[in-house]
Amino acid sequence: MDPLLTRLEEETRRRRRRALFKYRQVPVRLLIPNFFTLLGLCAGLTAIRMAIEGRYELALAAIVFAALLDGVDGRVARMLKASSRFGAEFDSLADFVNFGVAPAIVLFTWGAWETAATRGLAWIVVLLLAVACGLRLARFNAVVDIERPKWQSNFFTGVPAPAGAIIALLPVYLDQLGFLEVRAGWPIYFVLAYALLVAFLMVSTIPTYSGKLLGERISREWVMPVFVLVGAVVALLVTYPYATLTIGTVLYLSVIPFSVRRYRDQLRDMEAEDRRAGSSVPTLVVEPPRPDRMHR
Repeated sequence: MDPLLTRLEEETRRRRRRALFKYRQVPVRLLIPNFFTLLGLCAGLTAIRMAIEGRYELALAAIVFAALLDGVDGRVARMLKASSRFGAEFDSLADFVNFGVAPAIVLFTWGAWETAATRGLAWIVVLLLAVACGLRLARFNAVVDIERPKWQSNFFTGVPAPAGAIIALLPVYLDQLGFLEVRAGWPIYFVLAYALLVAFLMVSTIPTYSGKLLGERISREWVMPVFVLVGAVVALLVTYPYATLTIGTVLYLSVIPFSVRRYRDQLRDMEAEDRRAGSSVPTLVVEPPRPDRMHR
């Protein structure tokens, strides 16, 4: 039997025997991050309902709100030291609904599919988009316990699920802005091709910038500018939601090549340091025993 497969089975059995919470009486602080996750799940399910009813403005707002909550619950869990196995599993299931199922339903109900063949093709594409999100989350859970260098925590493997959901809806933003008519006719095939591209980015191994290490420390003089920047982004999202989401999507896609280059540079530097460290280790030279010492 394959030894790697045996190790994976043993690790799976060990995790299943592990309790969800290590306390008999669960502290309230362990529940707080799960409240954010639950609220995000409610937002994702609401987005599905709004898409079915054709109220796409509210559907998009619910997905963006779920993405903001997804970025908060993990940080809250780390700050409160409230991470738990239950929270990790619940977060993954909520992410699949919010950023896999909900965007797929929005895209499918938003397009004006002229024929049954086009509708069937569109369903296959949005199905692949949701499946890609699920596979991306499963891969993340499988490697979450693997130790990596700290600098690699600043990068995701592939496009994360919340970002993938937001950039996948770029055609809807453009349609709402009135720039392009992409709901019907031949442009709809570009929409389907773009959705397949986003699905590929989510399951790929392309390193994308995460910014986790950026949020650990901040200089004192940058505190007020950060507050102003966050307030400006929220104001833009509320006042000009589609233009803000369009610009944000374009900026995110344009940053991916720089993220790949930065990752490769840091990986090359780490390998060079490892080689220098290996060459600097003194080699132990074993002197062959002399005849006068052999029987001493």
